[in-house]
Amino acid sequence: MLYRETGQFKTSYAADQQIFPLRQDRIGVVATLLVAFIVVPLVANEYWLEAILIPFLVFSLAALGLNILTGYAGQLSLGTAAFMAVGAFGAYNFELRLEWMPILGSFALGGVCAAFVGILFGLPSLRIKGFYLAVATLAAQFFVVWALTHFNWFSNYSASGVITAQRIEIFGFYFLTGQSKYLLVLAIVTLLALAAKNMVRSETGRAWMAVRDFDVAAAVIGIPVMRTKLLAFAVSSFYCGVAGALYAYAYLGTVEPDGFNLDLSFRILFMIIIGGVGSILGSFLGAAFIVLFPILLNRFAEPFANAIGIDLPSGMSSNLELIIFGGLIIFFLAVEPLGLARLWQVAKEKLRLWPFPH
Repeated sequence: MLYRETGQFKTSYAADQQIFPLRQDRIGVVATLLVAFIVVPLVANEYWLEAILIPFLVFSLAALGLNILTGYAGQLSLGTAAFMAVGAFGAYNFELRLEWMPILGSFALGGVCAAFVGILFGLPSLRIKGFYLAVATLAAQFFVVWALTHFNWFSNYSASGVITAQRIEIFGFYFLTGQSKYLLVLAIVTLLALAAKNMVRSETGRAWMAVRDFDVAAAVIGIPVMRTKLLAFAVSSFYCGVAGALYAYAYLGTVEPDGFNLDLSFRILFMIIIGGVGSILGSFLGAAFIVLFPILLNRFAEPFANAIGIDLPSGMSSNLELIIFGGLIIFFLAVEPLGLARLWQVAKEKLRLWPFPH
């Protein structure tokens, strides 16, 4: 029906290797981007832009970085928030100490700093894997927060360790409103998501997946396992670092090291579990679920409980949120390990075979 390839002929290798080979996918992506760039800024108010859409995009980018490492390269990490902290504080210091540095350059260099830290803490992946690697990356989480707290140079000798991000200025234009910040974050996330989509389809992406599936066999066929793993850590940490810079500059404005805690790392891990491990789309679906679900729960849980005659105690909705999150994670791990992205893929397959879906 909607996703049938009938009549879509490819007459060259370039056409066959397009990032979106199906015409329906190309139309859907272009339509989504047009809505995101044109319609949303016109109809959304400041609350939606600053409190919902910007954090959704920032967390999508962080989840995308973690998905590159965990979903495509098979290296488990619990230090995502630490790499975000390095990106945020790195961008702050580049912008503070190099007056000539453009803000986008500071974001990029903050991501590069996070990539170097990611490579450093990715070195144990050459000898250990699985649960033990998760513990090694957990050390990065605690070490980075400790370093940012105890070395006051990173926070420009702030007594509390809190930094206030500088104003975002590009070519003399200041991004002060929620609308302008949203468009900037959306543009950056779009470019990096398309780059990731191309990357996982390239030779590098195939090497990541070969190492993920069986690193010994990958080494036998000539894939440099050490370089492949460290490159995955570097690229993943770069994405998380840029996400951390956007988190500080476009969303919060004022951040502290303790804000990038283990809870944030777990939230991002939950995003890729629910959205879909090893899926670019899954990173966005998982981030949307984690950002929007608490809002919907707080908005509708109490009216729904009252409607069915249940009196919820004060503060029960926050506990209910944790209970449902845990239940959903167990559900997706047991029933659909590939998450929401897999459900979307199954729906597309059924549309290909309609009216005879299997």
